[in-house]
Amino acid sequence: MKVGIAGASGRMGGLAAATVREADDLQLVGLYDAYTSGNIGGVAISQDRSALEPCDVIVEWSRPDAVMENLAVWRGFGSDVVVGTSGFDADRLAELDDLWGNGPGNCLVVPNFSIGGVLMMKLAELAAPHFGVAEIIELHHDHKAEAPSGTAIATARRIAEASNGGERYLESSEIVDGALGADVDGVRIHSVRLPGLVAHQRVVFGGDGEVLTISHDTVDRSSFMPGMLLAIRSVQAQKDKLAVGLESILGL
Repeated sequence: MKVGIAGASGRMGGLAAATVREADDLQLVGLYDAYTSGNIGGVAISQDRSALEPCDVIVEWSRPDAVMENLAVWRGFGSDVVVGTSGFDADRLAELDDLWGNGPGNCLVVPNFSIGGVLMMKLAELAAPHFGVAEIIELHHDHKAEAPSGTAIATARRIAEASNGGERYLESSEIVDGALGADVDGVRIHSVRLPGLVAHQRVVFGGDGEVLTISHDTVDRSSFMPGMLLAIRSVQAQKDKLAVGLESILGL
């Protein structure tokens, strides 16, 4: 399988390229980055998107402000695409659905490649019907391009869909804008950006006389690579032209 990496000069793009290069069943044939040249493992990083045209699968790690334009090009190539770029909320997914249509090729958007992160989201979804209220605290390094994270947005949507519904009543009012967090489908998200962090999330459920906290910590970016390889190997066989998450691949 011929694989290309977009956003290859970034932290995740570079790690993804090195990981693909070491996989026995994958061939790293193209690298693209709009901002930086160089090479990884003898494969040149091109600033021309056509470098990825020979690829069977393209892994997209570009910046959120460039990803949609890139995806339109990859669709034109007829390649299958795995999207690791964050920021795909409901509006952006709807935009991608319109863009991608019937292909050619399949597109898999993955809010979190960490197997533990996927299980954390599933556990939050299972807990949601049994608690009236949930809030999310997500913590990332201070170079992360957006807030909240794609994982936090995806978790909030799943909690909202699985919960019993109803309007949440808060007696507190903000004396400083944003103090109570961002509202995503009725679930509050609080974003923390600090040096020294990688990717961390706490989902806190409140009920009568009890609190349930579901936590996941990523301490090294290598934790994302098994999920990324799984996505690369699975995207060609997915049933829908556009899919979200690793859950179906993992049998969740």
